[in-house]
Amino acid sequence: MTTLVTGGAGFIGSRLVGALRQRGESVVILDNFDPFYDPQLKRANVAAFAADPCVTVVEGDIRDKAQIDRLMTDHGIARIAHLAGLANVRASVDAAAAYIEVNTGGSVNMLDAARKYQVQQFVQASTSSVYGDSSPVPFSEEASADQPLAPYPASKRAAELMGHAYHHLFGLNVTCLRFFNVYGPNGRPDMMPLKVLRAVRDGQPITLFNGGAFKRDWTYIDDIVAGVLAALDCPLGYQVINLGCGAPLAMTEFVDVIEALVGREAIRVNVPAPASDPPITYCNNSRARERLGFIPKTDLRSGLAHTWDWLQAYEPR
Repeated sequence: MTTLVTGGAGFIGSRLVGALRQRGESVVILDNFDPFYDPQLKRANVAAFAADPCVTVVEGDIRDKAQIDRLMTDHGIARIAHLAGLANVRASVDAAAAYIEVNTGGSVNMLDAARKYQVQQFVQASTSSVYGDSSPVPFSEEASADQPLAPYPASKRAAELMGHAYHHLFGLNVTCLRFFNVYGPNGRPDMMPLKVLRAVRDGQPITLFNGGAFKRDWTYIDDIVAGVLAALDCPLGYQVINLGCGAPLAMTEFVDVIEALVGREAIRVNVPAPASDPPITYCNNSRARERLGFIPKTDLRSGLAHTWDWLQAYEPR
């Protein structure tokens, strides 16, 4: 069985590829090595598979329909883990057209290929940001999620709805996974955990919205990968499923944990929150537990300790 992983050179994608290979499965990676953050980090991720004959790395774009068709026919793709897309809520504020083109339009291309080539299961990465700030907490999949705060979550919600249309019209198995604040070793450098770890280590200021009162539901990378694997293994028609730890923490406490790990006091700068950011993310993961057997195993303090250990080895000082 061969799985196509779009965005397979990224943080989550490359870890998913490694997990699939540990199970003996063949993988095709499709990634355009977008320069939103250093493409060399992504190339280093896929370099780990350079000698593996069961991993094929293709540099390409989910907007290229002809290339997607070739991949599907050349490799006999049975399942798709669609993780590619433009990320970051605040970056999307002034780039709505690009986010719709890639995250919604590109996802439709992948859904269309999945339908055309009759894949067994289509797993699509979505985001907790779709809930905005109007949903009751903890965030449940039953919420309407119809008031996104920025183009990024709007583009992801639109892709979820297109997934439903493809299931309804063509019987395609589609599972949309709403990720909650994924972090861990080798994570994206634009995400808060690595930014704060580096800033505290280097004595640089960190920005805290509304005095650090915002709460985030941090979910460790290994737990997320386990959830994606379970979704790939379990076609359920059309599903929207939260993947998150279910234990939000105020940013003040988050920084406290990092100070203890690094052994240095943070320089905290209080600024007003942007309109694009909700005050809390909080995952109700009962559906994931029931339907995917999802059990988060890594608490934030342990996960940040693993991340700090990795960072010290990766950037020795």
